[in-house]
Amino acid sequence: MSNNWIETKGNVFMEIEKILVAITFVGSVIALLFAAITAKKVLKFSEGSEVMKKISASIRTGANAFLRRQYSIVLIFFGVMFVILLAMAAEGFLTFFVPFAFITGGFFSGFSGFIGMSIATRANARTANACMEGLNRGLRCAFSAGSVMGFTVVGLGLFDISVWFYLLKFVFRLPIEDVTSAMLTFSMGASSMALFARVGGGIFTKAADVGADLVGKVEAGIPEDDPRNPAVISDNVGDNVGDVAGMGADLYESYVGSVISSSALGVVAFNSIADVDGIRAVAIPMAMAAIGILASIIGSFFVRTGENTDQKTLLKALRKGTNVSALIIAAVSYPLVRFVLGSEYTGVFLSILSGLVAGVLIGLSTEYFTSDTYNPTKRLSESAVTGHATIIINGLGLGMLSTSLPVIIVAVCVLAAYGFAGGFQNATNGLYGIAIAAVGMLSTLGITLATDAYGPVADNAGGIAQMAGLDPDVRRRTDALDSLGNTTAATGKGFAIGSAALTALALIASYVERVKIVGSGSYTLDMSLMNPVVLVGIFIGACLPFVFAAFTMNSVGRAAQSIVVEVRRQFREITGLMEGKSDPDYASCVDLCTKASLREMILPTLITILTPVFVGLTMGCNGVIGMLAGATATGFLLAIFMSNSGGAWDNAKKFIEGGNYGGKGSEAHKAAVVGDTVGDPLKDTAGPSINILIKLLSVVSIVFAGLIVEHHLF
Repeated sequence: MSNNWIETKGNVFMEIEKILVAITFVGSVIALLFAAITAKKVLKFSEGSEVMKKISASIRTGANAFLRRQYSIVLIFFGVMFVILLAMAAEGFLTFFVPFAFITGGFFSGFSGFIGMSIATRANARTANACMEGLNRGLRCAFSAGSVMGFTVVGLGLFDISVWFYLLKFVFRLPIEDVTSAMLTFSMGASSMALFARVGGGIFTKAADVGADLVGKVEAGIPEDDPRNPAVISDNVGDNVGDVAGMGADLYESYVGSVISSSALGVVAFNSIADVDGIRAVAIPMAMAAIGILASIIGSFFVRTGENTDQKTLLKALRKGTNVSALIIAAVSYPLVRFVLGSEYTGVFLSILSGLVAGVLIGLSTEYFTSDTYNPTKRLSESAVTGHATIIINGLGLGMLSTSLPVIIVAVCVLAAYGFAGGFQNATNGLYGIAIAAVGMLSTLGITLATDAYGPVADNAGGIAQMAGLDPDVRRRTDALDSLGNTTAATGKGFAIGSAALTALALIASYVERVKIVGSGSYTLDMSLMNPVVLVGIFIGACLPFVFAAFTMNSVGRAAQSIVVEVRRQFREITGLMEGKSDPDYASCVDLCTKASLREMILPTLITILTPVFVGLTMGCNGVIGMLAGATATGFLLAIFMSNSGGAWDNAKKFIEGGNYGGKGSEAHKAAVVGDTVGDPLKDTAGPSINILIKLLSVVSIVFAGLIVEHHLF
């Protein structure tokens, strides 16, 4: 009787699990359908005059050409990694599903960025033209374009997760431990693609931006996005390949990484409990993500504004949409957890809630330090009056100080999520709580990414308005949207970095569990700080984000130098260029940026892939754990510092351009432009790449754990 009851209960659980996986798949389809409908709505907006259409087409052509060349290089890397993973599978270190999961993760990550960039390059002229009718219409056009990116990312992410999960669990009937292990590998593929996209796109966009600003605005004294500037098209192309395509691939990786890492820990946490199969804990983050899609769709309808270009008014409009989505998630999570895990595990709901609240608080903290509606950025603007050095010094100080609040928020979130999930009684349950908190933080990514991705569209719209000679009121509206975009972009980076810290902690825990499995008790883990191997690993890991940032910053510097030289040459040699009688050679600058960024992106990516393998083979798994801990701690701080410094410098410049402290063309403005050019590679290249770095290190370590356990020196 008892055995029949257990079998019946197991069958019921299996049906519930299939339903939850089906809900996840349906959620992905809904997201993709909403993205398609929204894209169709964006394309119904008019592109405006023939001049506007021509400029938009030039930007689109340059962006597509860059991605084609970038993806051709990335294809070689993925081919090599596929062969390596296949060889490891043949040796028994991995299952044969792993190499294919790696490929699909990379493909969907890159495809997300491509879709987002495609709609962004079609929405820029449409947004500029919509701003001729009014600010709200311009906001709706740009935000809708951002929504296409947001919902494409979450839709493809959930599609990839749900299909793989169904195939591995219900078709091939693998043990749940092998299912999550294989799925972690497509997180590696997504992270690898995201790193190429972020680094390559980031170098392109910031090299063009720095070159255009330093020679055009500071030296030549011409306005931003002036058609006489040879780098102006490169700058606008860069906004799309870096801030849209790169960001889309980046946040796809963050999204799937948080879901999969929490799933992997859910297996460990609940498989030992008789009444709760670990697969049910796996289903919660997937179902949460599906619910988040519906919540984000509802929230997106609340984003609208009037004609007031005040930043607080515009921020309120966007915040209304994200807050509505967050409230829906909070309301639905409790019955979900209670139904799936049972009433005795409702503390997991509080872990989810802690991640959700932490995400909102990190966003508010970022907004406070980077928006020109608050004192930190206003004071930074004032420091430009006394010159270039003071605004740079104060911007660095602002960025350093801004790390304090996010660290406190994440620390409280980690302790709360750990405790609520029962971590002080069972450590593995607590680690699952931390991982599920990251899912809570990213559950509303659809609308959060929409508020982030709309910024580059508004920036491009302002450039097109300037180049097409539209009414100054249009530029005023696009500038208001662009300035808001700087703040929302910084907020989006805060979400990504905060979730990266939580996900990285979960991945470190997954690595420890993976070592225990592949080591079969033969490998001794000693994670004590008194173990010299762990200490050395911590130092190496702590150094990695700085070395990585140095490579990416220097890459931007070298690429920007080539653009500065080329722009100066054209100003000097093309007769009648400054008078507007001749056209600059835009294509040469686009080509220079493309070649430089593709060449420079390879070394930082290889360092990230090879370092955990090298550390593992020389110092074993204990050294790897130390390395991961060190990289997570310093990487989180460095990424926040860079993102907030850069965002504050950018908005300080915008504040002065709004007529404060002398306005455009003043000495304060020139100093602010220099500060902005220093901040550009911090916030758009090095900073956002670091959150990918700390997760990719962990995922690579997990994939190569079997090899390292068998072959290591110490």
